[in-house]
Amino acid sequence: MKTVIIGYGKMGKEIEKILLERGHEIVLIVDENNTADLNPGNLKRLGAQIAIEFSTPDTAYNNIITCLRSGVGVVCGTTGWLDKFEDVKKVCEQENGTFFYASNYSVGVNIMFRMSEKLAQIMNAFPQYDVTLEEVHHTQKKDAPSGTAITIAEGIVKNLDRKRKWVNETTTVADELEVLAVRRSVVPGIHTVTYESEDDLITLTHSAKNRKGLATGAVLAAEFICGKKGVYSMSDLLGF
Repeated sequence: MKTVIIGYGKMGKEIEKILLERGHEIVLIVDENNTADLNPGNLKRLGAQIAIEFSTPDTAYNNIITCLRSGVGVVCGTTGWLDKFEDVKKVCEQENGTFFYASNYSVGVNIMFRMSEKLAQIMNAFPQYDVTLEEVHHTQKKDAPSGTAITIAEGIVKNLDRKRKWVNETTTVADELEVLAVRRSVVPGIHTVTYESEDDLITLTHSAKNRKGLATGAVLAAEFICGKKGVYSMSDLLGF
């Protein structure tokens, strides 16, 4: 598989190692110093098949569109740009392209997504419990709350009748889900859902130990979409 890495920070370097370990060829690495190299002529000349995109919220959309219009499938893990997600889907369809998006590529996190949705359904029968969500990440993370936290929050709102929306602040409004984002040192990522009553509390937590699980999931996604057309997610990859 001929791959392009877009974004060469800590995640990009971890993805590079896993791609090479799994026998894939990296034809181009794009960072802030060579953004002009990401262009249709160059991608076609290099024979790129799949781009793995972990850049910034400000650059992700244009990177994705460039790849799709160059016939290169995209695996994207950048968050904070999803107001343009429907536009990407349209371009993907117009170009008969391939696009894979996840807010988090960790298998464990995606299991937590499903567990949190199921727990919210169960808690419909127990209105004495209020629910909050907290995420903790390293100080270099550019978006808050994290894309993972937003996915969890949307799953709760969808499945818990007493919550109308989530808000990124402390709230005492009964139908709002409180989502708090904390930035601290070098924490890879901790997400905690808490249901609390006057008598007890229930917590559901995922703590990432490192970035390897995320990078491995992104490479698995790239392998999964190679040769396919359409828009995919971790539910497709994991068979949920």
